[in-house]
Amino acid sequence: MRYVLIFILLLCSFHSLAIKVGAERYEQYLPLLKNQRVALVVNQTAQTQDGHLLDSLLAKGIDVRKVFAPEHGFRGDYDAGANVNSSRDEKTGLPIVSLYGKNKKPTVESLTDIDVIVFDIQDVGVRFYTYISTMHYVMEASAEHDKRFIVLDRPNPNIAFVDGPVLQPEFRSFVGLHPIPVLHGMTVGELAKMISEEGWLKSKHKLDLTVVPVAQYDASMEYDLPIKPSPNLPNAQAIALYPSLCFFEATPVSVGRGTSMPFQVFGHDSVKLGAFSFTPLPVASAATNPKLNGKAAYGNDLRKVRVNGLDLTWLLAAYKAFSEQGEPFFTHADFMDKLAGTDKLRLAILAKQSAIQIKSSWQADLEAFKLLRQPYLIYKR
Repeated sequence: MRYVLIFILLLCSFHSLAIKVGAERYEQYLPLLKNQRVALVVNQTAQTQDGHLLDSLLAKGIDVRKVFAPEHGFRGDYDAGANVNSSRDEKTGLPIVSLYGKNKKPTVESLTDIDVIVFDIQDVGVRFYTYISTMHYVMEASAEHDKRFIVLDRPNPNIAFVDGPVLQPEFRSFVGLHPIPVLHGMTVGELAKMISEEGWLKSKHKLDLTVVPVAQYDASMEYDLPIKPSPNLPNAQAIALYPSLCFFEATPVSVGRGTSMPFQVFGHDSVKLGAFSFTPLPVASAATNPKLNGKAAYGNDLRKVRVNGLDLTWLLAAYKAFSEQGEPFFTHADFMDKLAGTDKLRLAILAKQSAIQIKSSWQADLEAFKLLRQPYLIYKR
C-alpha cells in the first residue's frame, strides 16, 4: 500500500510539472476574447487537451468569425508550396481564409468584422519555415487596422540551437523576413515580441500584442511534438534534420519527399552519394510530384543519426561529389540564397571552404543576435 501511495505522489508530481501550452491557459486569454469578434490563425497543430482550439473556443461561447490558414492549409494537408484555397470548414461552417495563395496578408475586407486575432501554430524554430512569415504579415495587418493580436505560445523543438547565417536585408523573402539566423532558438511568442519591438513591421501604428506563455517550460526541455507540424516533417528526427537538409531543396538532391522518410534521407540517381537507396513516389497531400519521381536515389539514411543544430557535412560532401562528376549542384542559386538569407554560404561552398571555416564566419553575427534578442526572451536559458 505504501508503494502505491508513493507511485501516486510521484505521478501527481509529474503532472504538476508537465508543461501547459498557451492555448490551454484559458484563464490568461479568455477574458480578452469575451464579447469580441475573433479570428484564428491556426492549422492542425492548434490542439489542446480539449481538442482543436477552434472547437474549444466555440464550445466556450467565444464569437469566432473566421480562420486564417497558413501554408499547408487549415488541416495541414496541402503539399509544400501549393496554393491554399479559401473555403469553409465542413464541421463549423466558418470561412477559411487562405494566407498562402493570392494573399499572404489579411485584406482590409477580411478584417472588417474582426476585433481580435489569435495565433496558435506549432513552429519548429527555423527561419525558412513559413509559419513565422505568416505570423509577421498578420501582425502587420493587425497593427495597421488596430486589431489586438494574441499569440498562444508553444515550445520550440529546436530551441537549444542558435546557428546559421543571419539574414541580410537584400535576401528577404517569404522564406526569410527577419534578420535572424536559420536556427534562432526562440518560440513564436518570443519572436513576436522581437518583431514588434524592433520595428520590423511596416506600420506607423504600434501593435497591441499579448503573448500567453507556455507554463512550466524552459529552454532546457526536449519537446516531441504531439502532431506533425506539416506533411513532410513527420517526427522529431525530421524536425531536427530539417534546418540542415532543407538547403538540398535548391539542388538536384532529393531529401526523401515522396517516401515514408522525408527529411531523414537524401540521395541522387546519377550522382551516388552513398549506399542507401530509396525511390520517391507521389504521396497525396505531401508530395504530389516529388523530386526524382520514380527513380532510385542513392545516398544516406539519417534516421538514427544524432544531429545538433545546423550540420553542413552532408551538403559539402554532396557538392564535392557533384563537382567531381562535373554536374551542376546549385541549380536554383536564387532559392539557395533565400534559404540561407545570404549568398555568402553558397559562395563559400563554391570556394571549397570547410565546415569549420564557414561556421566561424557567422559567429560574430550570432553573438550580436543573442544580445539583441535578450530583452524578448520569456523562458529560462
